[in-house]
Amino acid sequence: MTPDPDAASWRQDVFDVLKAAGVRHVAYVPDAGHATAIRLAEADPEINAVVLTTEEEGIGYLAGAWLGGERGALLMQSSGVGNCINTLGLVACARFPFLTVVTMRGDWAEFNPWQTPMGQATEPALRLMGVLTWRAEEPEQVRPLLQGAASMAFEGDAACAVLLGQRLIGRKEWVK
Repeated sequence: MTPDPDAASWRQDVFDVLKAAGVRHVAYVPDAGHATAIRLAEADPEINAVVLTTEEEGIGYLAGAWLGGERGALLMQSSGVGNCINTLGLVACARFPFLTVVTMRGDWAEFNPWQTPMGQATEPALRLMGVLTWRAEEPEQVRPLLQGAASMAFEGDAACAVLLGQRLIGRKEWVK
């Protein structure tokens, strides 16, 4: 990945906003783009960080957390959105708050052609399933977009996704 001088700031912002929003459950499939938020969630005794074998498990987990009176968020990569399409029907039918933060692949400067189809379909697929979306491309956009999405999810019972663009995350490079 190309180093990003503002990376520490926006990566910390993801965790800080989730914590301030009262998120007590962070479900995730390991991802380099979410590494800081995952590490901080795992270290926080007030947050239950749950590693998933596949992203759609996180939707059921978050539904259970909400039924138990607690807030949660799903951290995933754009390729994982494809795994969630059918399970997002649970969010639409049960109408519980849903917040996800999605690191994008198949976006700007992608080296892996297998990432491109789902990367290009991520936002339209989420919208077709009733998920409101916002895209952060600059470090200063992450905090306000995620704060707004968290407010709409948890105060307005909406399904919300913040997409972290590949220009923000940094260019991934093939390592031989």
